[in-house]
Parts: sequence; structure tokens; C-alpha cells
Amino acid sequence: MASSEAQTIAYPAPSARPYRKEAETTPPHVVVLFGGTGDLSRRKLIPGLARLASSHLAPEMIVVASSLDEMSDDDFRAFAKRAVDDFGKRALPADEWDAFAANLRYVSTGAGPEALAAAVKSAEKQLGAGCRRLHYLSVPPAAALSVISMLDRAKLVDRARVIMEKPFGTDLESAVALNRQVHEVFHEKNVFRIDHFLGKEAAQNVLALRFANGLFEPIWNRNFIDHIQIDVPETLGLDQRAGFYESTGAYKDMVVTHLFQVMAFVAMEPPTALDPASISEEKNKVFRALLPILPTDVVRGQFSGYRELPGVARDSDTETFIALRCHLDNWRWAGVPFYLRTGKQLAEGQRIISIAFQEAPRTMFPADSGVGSAGPDHLTFDLADESRVSLSYYGKRPGPGMKLDKLSMQFSTHDTDRADDVLEAYERLILDAMRGDHTLFTTAEGIESLWERSIPMLANPPAVKPYAPGSWGPNSIHQLIAPHAWRLPFERSWRAGK
Repeated sequence: MASSEAQTIAYPAPSARPYRKEAETTPPHVVVLFGGTGDLSRRKLIPGLARLASSHLAPEMIVVASSLDEMSDDDFRAFAKRAVDDFGKRALPADEWDAFAANLRYVSTGAGPEALAAAVKSAEKQLGAGCRRLHYLSVPPAAALSVISMLDRAKLVDRARVIMEKPFGTDLESAVALNRQVHEVFHEKNVFRIDHFLGKEAAQNVLALRFANGLFEPIWNRNFIDHIQIDVPETLGLDQRAGFYESTGAYKDMVVTHLFQVMAFVAMEPPTALDPASISEEKNKVFRALLPILPTDVVRGQFSGYRELPGVARDSDTETFIALRCHLDNWRWAGVPFYLRTGKQLAEGQRIISIAFQEAPRTMFPADSGVGSAGPDHLTFDLADESRVSLSYYGKRPGPGMKLDKLSMQFSTHDTDRADDVLEAYERLILDAMRGDHTLFTTAEGIESLWERSIPMLANPPAVKPYAPGSWGPNSIHQLIAPHAWRLPFERSWRAGK
């Protein structure tokens, strides 16, 4: 993009922050946003940074964006304004936008490490002594190492943390090599491998509900839980990402980096404390207990028309859908199957965790009572932005006789007066990285454990089966989960919030 000839806008000085509500305990930050004009930056990162900057939560910050595009600071500010207007969760008042825009800088990646270093050091001079650096690598995995090398050559590693996007490797060998190369520049304590699913309010509510309630903690084991489903179907296709997706597929893109991470929250043992080290260790124990993923426990699918997309081989075996059954070899979960499903161009876009409890004996109820007719009781977490939890159970139908219906109790953050306090996943995770909190991030050991357990499936993947766009995937998914059934599609919809 050519440099703008438009009149320069006079923004307030970076120190003008009349809306900041309280003093920060986190030091000021220079956020270096690589891939600053990319789709993730436009949809999530720039609007998220704008909201953090206008809140009392984040420290004083200056954002230095970088990408292959040639543009001026004002060009990038105009790009950022469109991003905030189009994708921000709330409209920013003019004074808040002006203050945020005054703290936006842009450096083309092609200008080299010296130009980037100069921009960062100029920002640090404005922020004053004691500021830190947060490098966000919103770049394709193939470009991550070149950015790490650039930061090293620019001498921007001191006082710095780095956020890395998925996928982190494509198999065990590549993950080990990537970790080794990253550790040549950054210590592991300063590396944050991001999984935005774990930044969602509902994912963290799993920990709260499990460990803070005497109702659920005693029954969270194989004696009371029959099976667990983690189901993330997507209606979206691939648009211009098909060429990238061709080298990854649904398993590498979603299961290793998202669904297994959510499974760890569901299955982990109680940590000794709610601190990053304790939680990371319990998550890694889950990954170590995961039995190898066998091809016979996997269904791979490919939506009709995928092979005609630009950048896709006409005989492609890349899966756009995957469903699998896995087990944990430990005392708590022995014999309890975990069913995971995700895919593109499916019937609905949902993100749920469903805990199916073992069914009670039916001997005392009449044969026509209805007990057991709607399946087991479920505790369901909706991982959408509107965090919701539902507990289903059998209850008596009003009237004469003993007829039972499936009922539910539901909770939504929108039922409270704190709904506006919910941070979007990327906002929460960026803030955690600024604070050095690894709780919701993946460790090198964890990601390597998952790739190691994936070896059997990756070495001999089952052939992809076609499915129609708008369906729920190949028909063989029902044999995979039998004698159980997939929760999605729901027979009963969520109740509307406020």
C-alpha cells in the first residue's frame, strides 16, 4: 500500500489518558504486532488492544505494527479505525479512540531489523523507564522463525515476551525442532503459545464449577461420568485459506491446538494452587496420560467441493472434518471415552463441552414413565462468547400419574449484571501475557506430548470420506460414538438471555 498523501491528523500526546480508571500494577508495554495488517489483527487483535487500552485493566502501551505492506503511521491508523468500527465489541468514544490512535506506529517488515528497533526504542523512550516488550507473532507458522530471528538481530529480546499462534509444529519432529530454535532466542518462561479457546469465560468456568462446588467435585470421575464430548462444528468454509489449510487439515489445525487443550481443563486433577505452574503441570499430566490416537478411533471427512478450491490438490487427502475417540490411562478416567469433533462447512457453528452422567436404575418407574427416553443427564458448557452452562435432568410432568420429562437449569453471563465485564478471549490472553501469567497457554512439554500421542494416526490416517456442506459430517461418526449419540444438534435450544 502506498504512503498516504492525506493531511496528517493531530492526535493527543500519548500521555493524555483521561479515562484511565486506576493506576496499573503491570509496567508499560511496547506491543510489537507482526502481521499487523492480517485478518486476525483486523478482526481480533487491534479491536482487542483498543478495548484494553481504554480500560483500567491494561498498562500504558504503544503498539508498533509491522507487516509486508508499505504504509505510513496514518495509513495504519486508518486501517485500525476500520477494524475497530467493524469488529469491536463496543463503539469507542472519540476521545478514547484518539488516545489509542496516538499510540499506534507502523514499520514495514521490509525495512529490516534496524528500522524496527528504532521504532521500538522511540516508543520506549516515550513510555519511560521500566517498560517491557510484548511481541505478538500473528504470522503463518512458516514465518515464525524468521520473525524470531529478526527480533534477535534487532536486539529486542531483553525484557520481552513473545506470543506465538497455532499450529505449533505439524508433528513431533517439527515441534521439537521449533521449540529448540525458539529456545535459542527466548527462554521458555517468556514464550506464550496461544489457544484462544482457553481464554473464553466458559472454559475457565469449568475450573470454577469443578473445584469450587461440593456438588460436582466428588462425582467428577469414572464412577459417575459415562462419557464426555467436546464438539466444535463450524459453518465457515476456507475462503482464501485453502492453500494454507492443505498442509495442516482439521486435526493439526484444531484438535492438537484447541480441543485437546480444552480436554485438559475438563480432565485435570485439582492443582495445588490456582497459579500458572501448578495448572500447567496438571494439564501436562493429562497429556502424558493420553493413550495413542489410533486410526481405528478416527473418522476423517472432506466436504464436497474442497478439491476445487484454489491451492488444493485435485487428489487431496486433507481432512476438513475429524471426529475421534480417545482415552486417558489414569485412575480418574479409566474406561471413560472422550469424543472430539470439529470440521468446516457443517450444519451449525457451536462450541460445547458435554458431560454425560451415568444413568440411574429405572426399575422403580413404570415402563411408560419416560425415564431414560431422552438419554443420560448432561452438564453442558457453551464456549461461545455468551458463556452458558446447562444441567439437564428428569423431572415429573405436572398432572396425574408418574410421567417424566427432561428438564434443565441454565445459567448465562447475560443473566447477570456483570456481562459487560467479560473480556474477549484474545483480550484476556494478551493481558495475561503482559502479566507473565502462563495459566491459559500451552507449554513446550505439553505440545510435544500431544504430537507424540498423535504418531499412529498421522503415520497411517484413515481415508477421508466425503460429506455434503451443511451436514454434520460423514455418516460413520455415528458408529464411532455408538452406543451413545452426539449431543449436537440439540433437541432443545438454549434459552435466550436478557
